[in-house]
Amino acid sequence: MKLESHLEKISVFSRLELLANQIVEGFISGMHKSPFHGFSSEFAEHKVYNAGESTKNIDWKLYARTDRLYSKRYEEETNLRCHLIIDNSSSMHYPKLNSGQQFYESKIGFSVLASAVLMDLLKRQRDAVGLSVYSNNYEYYAPEKGSGRHHRMLLNRLEQLLVEPPSPKDTDTTTFLHQIAQKMHRRSMIILFTDMFQPGNEDALFNALQHLKHDKHKVVLFHVTDRLTEFNFDFDNAPRKFIDLESGEEVNLFAENVKEEYEKRVAAYFKKVEETCIQYHIRYVPVSVHESFEKILTTYLVEKQKFG
Repeated sequence: MKLESHLEKISVFSRLELLANQIVEGFISGMHKSPFHGFSSEFAEHKVYNAGESTKNIDWKLYARTDRLYSKRYEEETNLRCHLIIDNSSSMHYPKLNSGQQFYESKIGFSVLASAVLMDLLKRQRDAVGLSVYSNNYEYYAPEKGSGRHHRMLLNRLEQLLVEPPSPKDTDTTTFLHQIAQKMHRRSMIILFTDMFQPGNEDALFNALQHLKHDKHKVVLFHVTDRLTEFNFDFDNAPRKFIDLESGEEVNLFAENVKEEYEKRVAAYFKKVEETCIQYHIRYVPVSVHESFEKILTTYLVEKQKFG
């Protein structure tokens, strides 16, 4: 990779916080047109600004519209504890991006930006957030906190997931979900980003998901895929070499010859994941890297209302 290209990518990734902020701002501004208008009151109430008060919470956008000074008034207490979990195995680094694509068009990039978006929303609402990252080992853990310094630390870790050179790493979701569950001592909302490509015993994987539910935690599973190729197997009929990103195993074939059987098996597996989540009272949300982040934010707000 040329130095200029590398620096350009790093500069894009360093704007992760800004991009997340823009996505949340756009979502909030559109809520008055949606069924979620009532949620807007969660972010801030306004009171008339009095001379001598701190100016840091003045809503300058509102001032521009009304020509009057108002301060944003936030709830001081933490209402929610949220723990974000990201699967960083090799399969999450699919698809390999071309130079013209955005970093969030891969599964890991989508999950990182979605996590940053949720962190921005949690910060606005004075909620505490923690983070776990796993692959074939437990790569990172930070407990739930609400400070600005903690928020910055988590953003830095998310940015590292984007700039670290990819290396072959298989998935051990089962082991590390059990370990994460054991660390969760206070009732929390747990949000997991994974493609659910876990070889081996499916029942063991589902038992690990159930373990996350202990102590009445609220669990949301965002099933992240590139739907066009991983679900629909949308390839032309030229001969192709398919490589398992985790094992390195290769197979040469014509996509058309296996498309029907592949889609049948994948659909059956995804359906089983969904039905198991319903059985365990886990919110299952399939998302594709080609979608907007509105589904992520909407799901969080709905589940927060239920969490109570």
